[in-house]
Amino acid sequence: MNAFDPVTIGIVSISDRASSGVYEDKGLPALRDWLGRALKNPITFVERLIPDERERISATLVELADQHGCSLILTTGGTGPAPRDVTPEATLAIADKEMPGFGEQMRQISLRFVPTAILSRQVAVIRGRSLIINLPGQPKSIAETLEGLRDADGQPVVHGIFAAVPYCIDLIGGPYLETDPAVCAAFRPKSAVRPPRAT
Repeated sequence: MNAFDPVTIGIVSISDRASSGVYEDKGLPALRDWLGRALKNPITFVERLIPDERERISATLVELADQHGCSLILTTGGTGPAPRDVTPEATLAIADKEMPGFGEQMRQISLRFVPTAILSRQVAVIRGRSLIINLPGQPKSIAETLEGLRDADGQPVVHGIFAAVPYCIDLIGGPYLETDPAVCAAFRPKSAVRPPRAT
């Protein structure tokens, strides 16, 4: 029997062209791969590949949160300034609470690489017992924002946003997420840390 709490995670790739088959979606595989490496918990993924349509995005997030009970929902795509980029608006429309620190930190990480990071509009919100985070569209950027940046000795230079995700999910009543520190070390106050469990 697995010693870690099971978790249901929704992953949503938002792209007109990928959803219509013009090119292969790379967002969902990137999310699956990173989460599979970062988390020790057994994961059930609920996946969606949808176009850049505001009502469709909102409905999908509601479905994953309310019907599937996803503790964490990650979206990729649709967060720029172009007319069809409506993921943040669709996310905020179904939110109970906004969590602005996630978007602020994602932009800080991306600014280490490109000055156009200030054009990104990622947001994070809570709906019920679900944490919903908009991520960038490119697989490399997804990994960078989740994992953060390290120096040549492996020490954190800029913390990735995922370090704060497990404790946030604790606070909203979700499962206890445990990470592989080699990928991303979760941070919790000492009072919130469970004793280590055998795998």
